[in-house]
Amino acid sequence: MRLIFSGNDYKYEIEAVMKLFLPAQRFEFSFDEDKPLFAGDFALVRKARLEKYTLLCVWVSYGEKHARKSERISPDALDKECIVKLSQLLYLAMSEITGITSQWGTLTGVRPVKQVHRLIDEGFSCEEIYDELEKKYLVSRKKCEKAYQTAQVQRSLLGEVSLNNKFGLYISIPFCPTRCSYCSFISQSASGAAVKRLIPEYVENLCAEIRYTGKIAERLGLKPNCVYFGGGTPTTLEAPFLERIMKAIAEAFDLSYVCEYTVEAGRPDTITKEKLETLIKNGCTRISINPQTLNDSVLEQIGRKHTAAQFFAAFELAKGMGFRVINTDLIASLPTDSLESFAKTIEKILELAPENITLHTLSIKRSSRINEQSKSDAIVRSNASEMVDYASKRLSESGYRPYYLYKQKNMAENLENTGWAKPGFESIYNILIMEELETIIALGAAGSTKLVGDGRIERIFNYKYPMDYNNNFGAMLKKKDKIEEFYAKEK
Repeated sequence: MRLIFSGNDYKYEIEAVMKLFLPAQRFEFSFDEDKPLFAGDFALVRKARLEKYTLLCVWVSYGEKHARKSERISPDALDKECIVKLSQLLYLAMSEITGITSQWGTLTGVRPVKQVHRLIDEGFSCEEIYDELEKKYLVSRKKCEKAYQTAQVQRSLLGEVSLNNKFGLYISIPFCPTRCSYCSFISQSASGAAVKRLIPEYVENLCAEIRYTGKIAERLGLKPNCVYFGGGTPTTLEAPFLERIMKAIAEAFDLSYVCEYTVEAGRPDTITKEKLETLIKNGCTRISINPQTLNDSVLEQIGRKHTAAQFFAAFELAKGMGFRVINTDLIASLPTDSLESFAKTIEKILELAPENITLHTLSIKRSSRINEQSKSDAIVRSNASEMVDYASKRLSESGYRPYYLYKQKNMAENLENTGWAKPGFESIYNILIMEELETIIALGAAGSTKLVGDGRIERIFNYKYPMDYNNNFGAMLKKKDKIEEFYAKEK
């Protein structure tokens, strides 16, 4: 399909709206100077600044259907207002043609809760915030309420956390037992001999990066308030490797201000008593044990080489060992999962009563295996909304509150991922990273450091793949010097 722009170059925003309706399609782009031909499937997005008003209009032709929408606004309207209005018009046209609607309307950004925080800071009341989101972005009342509740929980928690000279420390362990079909993370299966040979050198280099970065943090007077092991699946590593990394962290950084220490033990088939003992002994307070679903046939379909029974065994083992917080991840709209099966998963998880439950909606990424099997409209014509609505209702009824929320590209029905927690057990790290409130220093392959300062955000990217990380370790290590450069500008 072609996207044709006349009098504007709002390519990024317009393509994002189109992706709500045609997520798997690739678009061609043309502008005024291209002299486009109006044939086949296309969407024309026009802005014409006239003497008395600015005319905004869209004209969409898709298959056998056509739709036109237009609106006149002030001749002095800024780009921001024009983008909002054109996004509305395109959304309404595409909805008319396809019959598809989105509960988040035209909000396609990763962090919709940021809009709520902004409006609260500007003095808007709850109803005024709902009105703004509904009229400006076409957000449903249900999602307005969810975003507002999430923002209120965050604001109540963040007042208790010291952010001055603090940062979050992220440790990347990019290995998994096998690769799930929906996964787009930079992770490698640890089942092959070549990868197993790679791991010792990777751990050695990671510990060296920890020590190098620890010296930078010490010189700058920075101290971590959260530690987070992600991946991959960190517990793919054997206990001695985990202990070596955790000891390196304790030696390199002042951990006296750490309020939360998370290790993703995501795959139940990687969890052993020895590994859990190692985690607790070295300061871990929060772990994730993630079944994604408790339907064994769905687990097999998505390539997770464990069963629901293994998840229950791993959960009970961890619970009995005294971890303060256990999180479980679930995914709505997995291939072959039904609403009935998903509801059973929710009820079984609620019986276990973990402190955190993170509800994801399936997102089909280009680099995932499942993307090869998806059709152009498969992602939007699913039962994801019913699943998310059911889970949200039952979680609320069971005493959980949404405390962080984010969206991704190509999510089923343009829905969201939401972290739910029992009061007092929210993950501070997840809030900080999602709302971009403090620096996150990331170590290891595929680590993405995000430096947050006075109105500035800068990023430092490590090499993505473990082999590249090992082979280019010296050059990569020098990238960490940019941390000092960033804080020198702050001063």
